[in-house]
Amino acid sequence: MPRSVSRRQYCTCQQSRADKQQIASLQDSIKTLESNVNRISDLHNRSLNNMDEAAAERNTRDLATLVSETSRLQNDLKKRIKKQEAEAGRGGNAMVRRQQIAATKARFIELIQNYQGVEQQFRSKYKQRMERQFKIVKPDATPEEVRAVVDNDQGEQIFSQALMSSNRYGESRAAFREVQERHEDVKRIEKTLTELATLFNDMSIMVEEQDESINVIQSYAVSTDKDMESGLQQTEKAVVSARAARKKRWICFAIILIILIIIAIVVAIEVVQNQKKS
Repeated sequence: MPRSVSRRQYCTCQQSRADKQQIASLQDSIKTLESNVNRISDLHNRSLNNMDEAAAERNTRDLATLVSETSRLQNDLKKRIKKQEAEAGRGGNAMVRRQQIAATKARFIELIQNYQGVEQQFRSKYKQRMERQFKIVKPDATPEEVRAVVDNDQGEQIFSQALMSSNRYGESRAAFREVQERHEDVKRIEKTLTELATLFNDMSIMVEEQDESINVIQSYAVSTDKDMESGLQQTEKAVVSARAARKKRWICFAIILIILIIIAIVVAIEVVQNQKKS
């Protein structure tokens, strides 16, 4: 085997191994993301349980750290998937590689949606908790006052006024503190949801671009098939023409041969007759 062929086979094998390692690394990161989303859900749940102040602060720190790590992981995954897609057209296993990347991307998008669902669910729960805490301070609160406290930072003023007129001061102060904390929780969740919406939009664009690329490849394949079919038809026509030309040449050769034979016979007869006359 020529050395150049052997070298190409070695390079192809090395590239295939590197591709598999990169896909495996992406899949590991996807599993880490899934685990992070589950842990974020657990920490949100824990935050809704009654804890002492130290435990609540520790849980808030853990949640903020994990959310930040998850955000970095998601952005890293997006960049790596995009890089892998750009390089997927190289090498002999391009189709298999594109399918693996597409499956990984689909799972990534699914996890983004799951994460959005978790954050939306707990945003709703935190708001429900704020509503209950406000009604501890002001049981006869109107729906408008409840909405102002839950959905607006300006609601703290309404809460403070209700606090001044409450006869359950200690419990009311604890409720006011929790409402303030829940407002911060909701702000963090809404920031995360904004980032997730942007990320989901980016990934959707990547999916559309991939679909366009696949359509171009399919169109090229159809065009190639048509060109091959046209080429085969032209080849068949050329073969038929060549056969017809060859047949005509043989006919011409036979006609010439017959003519030569006739001429030879005529000449022979004349020679014989001349000899007899002599």
